[in-house]
Amino acid sequence: MANHKSALKRIRSNETRRLRNRYQHKTTRNAIKKLREADKKEAETLFPTVISMLDKLAKNNVIHKNKAANLKSQLAKYVAAL
Repeated sequence: MANHKSALKRIRSNETRRLRNRYQHKTTRNAIKKLREADKKEAETLFPTVISMLDKLAKNNVIHKNKAANLKSQLAKYVAAL
């Protein structure tokens, strides 16, 4: 167990961040699934919000920036093909 005050705080803050990252990542994955199941009109309205979610995850290093770019590209291609 940690002995320093700063180490104890780091443990608490890491846990808070981990839970927030997990929640945001799961929410984004669910949004992507919802977009893929939606019809054309609904998919076009969901698309910008999903892209924004992916950008935020990449910015905060929850997912890699290239993974975000690949997902955005795939989704853009999918929505355009509907």
